[in-house]
Amino acid sequence: MKINFIVFFLLSNYAFSQKMYSVKYKSQADVKLFVVEYESQADLNVFKEKYKSNAKGNEGLWYFVEYQSESDKKVYFVDYESQADLKIFFVNYRSLARWKNREKMYLLY
Repeated sequence: MKINFIVFFLLSNYAFSQKMYSVKYKSQADVKLFVVEYESQADLNVFKEKYKSNAKGNEGLWYFVEYQSESDKKVYFVDYESQADLKIFFVNYRSLARWKNREKMYLLY
């Protein structure tokens, strides 16, 4: 029983990590993003981590990887809000990263 819990815990941490890769074409993306001008417009506040190991959980702590094979999600930044699956706002502090619209959390699982 204890082993099952440990395996589940390790897999869940891996599955929900937020290593992102920005693709060149919309058709390659898992999620289309639009960066909003104001925090109040966002579905998710995102903090860009400096280290890959800090990008854990589905709480807006992202690390942008250099190679697609290292990523958990492929993202594409669209030009218009209406084209986006998810509206994000980049924050300057790690403590401000959070979901504001929890109904869209499934997009990053």
